[in-house]
Amino acid sequence: MLYDNTNSGNTDLTLAPTLETERLILRGHRMSDLAAREAMTADADVCRFIGGVQDHAENVNRILRYAGLWVHYGRGPFVVEERSSGRFLGEIGIADFERGLGPDFDGEPEGLWVLTGGAHGKGYATEAMRAAIAWHDQAFGAKRMVCIIAPDNAGSLAVAGKLGFSRFDARVYKDHPVILFERPV
Repeated sequence: MLYDNTNSGNTDLTLAPTLETERLILRGHRMSDLAAREAMTADADVCRFIGGVQDHAENVNRILRYAGLWVHYGRGPFVVEERSSGRFLGEIGIADFERGLGPDFDGEPEGLWVLTGGAHGKGYATEAMRAAIAWHDQAFGAKRMVCIIAPDNAGSLAVAGKLGFSRFDARVYKDHPVILFERPV
């Protein structure tokens, strides 16, 4: 279902599949995720490498934009939930953000992950991204994948390495230095 006629906010807004791992559920965004997303993006430590804290309007727009990515490209960010508790842990996925970083980056599926502060260091990002990559490879065929990471983001650099991403360039994106990574086929 693409929209929720009941206005309960509990129906996925996207065409995202639901994926499960040993500890996690990956699913489409719901408007009922708004408060949890706002809490995550109000944490300056969580958001210091992804453009800073986000206000209410930006959070609403992101949820709606993510739904549009699934409709237009057939892929996008998932919400990550802890299976045992249903707790919102963050977002991961594979999307097409059209960042304007050049032909060696744009047009390639882009991996992304951001987790709540309490979810850092537990292997959730790696576990969730492995499931998303396996789904993506099955749905679209194995393809080169890219991602961008701030040079000081040690946690994400470690996750990228575990997932098989390697550095191929460095650029400036929105006035901030970033490292470009690729995960070859």
